[in-house]
Amino acid sequence: MTMNESIIEAGEDNFETAVLERSKQVPVLVDFWAPWCGPCRVLGPALEKLAEEYDGKFILAKVNVDDNPALASEFGIQGIPAVKLFRDGGLASEFTGALPEPMLREFLSRFLPSAADAQAQEAAQLGEQGKVAEAKALYYAILEAEPDHAKSLLGLGRLLMDEGDSKSALEYLEKISAIAEERTDAEPLIARLHLQGGAAQDEKALRAALEADPNHVETKFNLAQALAAKGKYEEALKEYLAVVKADRKFQDDGARKAILRIFEVLGSEDDLTQKYRSELAKILFS
Repeated sequence: MTMNESIIEAGEDNFETAVLERSKQVPVLVDFWAPWCGPCRVLGPALEKLAEEYDGKFILAKVNVDDNPALASEFGIQGIPAVKLFRDGGLASEFTGALPEPMLREFLSRFLPSAADAQAQEAAQLGEQGKVAEAKALYYAILEAEPDHAKSLLGLGRLLMDEGDSKSALEYLEKISAIAEERTDAEPLIARLHLQGGAAQDEKALRAALEADPNHVETKFNLAQALAAKGKYEEALKEYLAVVKADRKFQDDGARKAILRIFEVLGSEDDLTQKYRSELAKILFS
């Protein structure tokens, strides 16, 4: 194993100083491993590569559990590889198993801004300044080098959404990993984009048609789609709910799915979400 200043051996004799004390200056990622462990031989080189790439932004401390059983016991190591990140003298996060490189980068990004993170921040600032073309160009450059970079996928998705390019926006937003923190911000945007499918519907004509035939399920559904696309969520929820009540299977359960998307857009604490979640439950479980 090639060592540099960012990769060290740690054990029972130096853990206090090499890991806990050192983590007060720079995050220390501890890799609990053993020579006989196959997954360790996969994860180890990946962690070493990242330690070299980050060049001192974190320290990788390798702990051989066979040589340091007391440490392994102290930290409750039951399976290896086990990775624990220490910061400010304490345990900040951890995972077990040989994660693929994109997930390792995502794990580290929660604690260590990468060069791509800094560029994405610059792109976000450009977007806020109205320099949209420059912001997009920077996001595209980041994603060319790092296709799974969550901050850039989110930022670019937002810009494309603002420009009305719903298809491209959805494409980038849906690429964001489910474990990325940015996925939380992306979900309401994804839901809103899915709800925009009814934008071409003629709301006035649909209202007239529904007035003539109040029980026509397809008209109710299309009107709900038109209302949702315009952000008229309360009216849309009423129509979608009426469709669920009349014909649960209509459009492949499309009304219920659309209701859940509106909940995603509004947020779980919104009054409309709480009201219509209760109304939906009454229909589904009655």
